[in-house]
Amino acid sequence: MVTDGVFTPAQMLAEEIQRREVSSAEVVEAYLAQIARHNQDLNAVVTLDEVGARTRARKADAALARGEMWGPLHGLPITLEDAHSASGMRTTWGGLPRLADYVPEEDGTVAAKLKATGAILLGKTNGPEIWPDSVFASTNNPWDLAHTPGGSSAGVGAALAAGITPLDIGLDTLGSIQNPAHYCGVYGMRPTEHRVPLTGVFIVDPARKFRVMSVAGPMARSVEDLRLALRIIAGPDGLDTYVPPVPWRDLERHRTDKLRIAWSPEFPGSDTQHEIRTAVESLVRELAEGGRHSRAEHA
Repeated sequence: MVTDGVFTPAQMLAEEIQRREVSSAEVVEAYLAQIARHNQDLNAVVTLDEVGARTRARKADAALARGEMWGPLHGLPITLEDAHSASGMRTTWGGLPRLADYVPEEDGTVAAKLKATGAILLGKTNGPEIWPDSVFASTNNPWDLAHTPGGSSAGVGAALAAGITPLDIGLDTLGSIQNPAHYCGVYGMRPTEHRVPLTGVFIVDPARKFRVMSVAGPMARSVEDLRLALRIIAGPDGLDTYVPPVPWRDLERHRTDKLRIAWSPEFPGSDTQHEIRTAVESLVRELAEGGRHSRAEHA
């Protein structure tokens, strides 16, 4: 697997593994090499399980050879933000000193659901970056090491942008998924509250004071990957009582030429960068040429 392959969208990479066009072991080695090459400058991955990842990759390849398929993420290496509990892997909730050596005995629901569909957990990414005395150094933006990757899911955004991981699950209360996705040029999805169980996440706050605001959501390098991951992690787990038993359903695609679109060239109290405004106006023209109806809204 060439280096460029680490930037392949997660869904495509998983399908290539399942078709045995590339082995899970090769993919794991490619990401471990990318981590070794770039993580020293980025500090995106704060905990790494090379032995465990290689072992599970060999088992994944052997299972495929026998005609067994574990699920849609069979053999795909992934990472998880450090807030998610993972059995046998250090979980510090973003470097909180009193949890510096904490290793859960059980997977949280997000980790369990992903593993059940065949994912291989390489390690943990830095975040939430909210502790002034964190045991981890800050994460840097791979586009410019002098700049922040955003937060608080900083390690997630940086790792995706640098090709260190194809898929991760962040934690969001006040923009902690959208912000690093924007700063790092990747995709992030903040699901509806109580759509994804938070079992095994709020180890620092069992009372979950922020349960009406906090969500776990996927971050990736394509919208299709967000959809794939969200379908896996959404839904009740029988433990998080705030998550209703609402099944996933795919909505019918509407004809885009029948859409009416309102757009705004500016926002009150904010300056819009020229290149952003130009890009939005260009998109509006393309939509109009395709038969969509648009209307400018001046904020």
